[in-house]
Amino acid sequence: MLDLNDIVVFARVVETGSFTAAARLLAMPKTTVSRRVAALEREVGVRLLQRTTRSLNMTDAGRLYYEQSSQALRTIEEANLRLAEARAEPSGTIRISAPVGFGHFLTAAVVDFLAMYPKAKVELRLTDDKLDLVEDGIDLAFRTGVLQDSTLIARKLGSAHRLLCASPDYLARHGVPERLADLTHHQCVIAGSSTSGAHWLLDGPHGQETVTVAGRFAANEMQVVAAAAAAGFGIAQLPHGIAETLINERRLQHVLKDYATPAGGLYVLYPSSRHLSPSVKAFIELAAERISNRVNTA
Repeated sequence: MLDLNDIVVFARVVETGSFTAAARLLAMPKTTVSRRVAALEREVGVRLLQRTTRSLNMTDAGRLYYEQSSQALRTIEEANLRLAEARAEPSGTIRISAPVGFGHFLTAAVVDFLAMYPKAKVELRLTDDKLDLVEDGIDLAFRTGVLQDSTLIARKLGSAHRLLCASPDYLARHGVPERLADLTHHQCVIAGSSTSGAHWLLDGPHGQETVTVAGRFAANEMQVVAAAAAAGFGIAQLPHGIAETLINERRLQHVLKDYATPAGGLYVLYPSSRHLSPSVKAFIELAAERISNRVNTA
């Protein structure tokens, strides 16, 4: 009966180029290596290796047998690795990068992840800068919008859009906009560097429309924009995750509900050259589940 261990020994002899080197690699006596290769040759009924005192060469049959069997061995080794990873408990430190405006959602996901896996650690870096994942030692990063071509592996987790929101106090003082054109007469909190000349592109009942807006306050950080809107400085475009929290707290009110920014992709990225640890895989799956429940149902 064919013994898979004999095939492994034969493959290691071929790969190392000698019985001695294979014996050292396999941590077994050279005589055992020779005996196992001989047993395999008897089982398959052909000579696989030509042995002399000075050289070791594969026969034509041996070369064909090695090509086929080595592929099968690699498949088995890969299956064993995947099984071991699936059984391994996430542990160690994972380093995550995300936009600042995504911090509220990720903080909740990190808390749940750490509660589920006591041996895991998380270092969360919130920044709107596009970090170099390899140079900065980042295991995975969350990005929104249109991705540029890169060597990173990207997995789309969902779609994201921004809602129009204002504080109840602001709306009580200035009225609730009923049409998109009404925004030109309102104070708006601008996500950008200038308080004037901003153009908002929105999807609505009549397709995509553009409106020019202005206001007394502009900031290039989304949490600051949200705080200004909640403080009554005007209407703002806010990512669904941030808006949802403040709406539930009754600090903001959703206006012009038929309009939203065009949906952009929400992605998790990781270096293509880096093997994903059980911790990284587990966190990606957790985030994907949460985002699917919160973003895609918005």
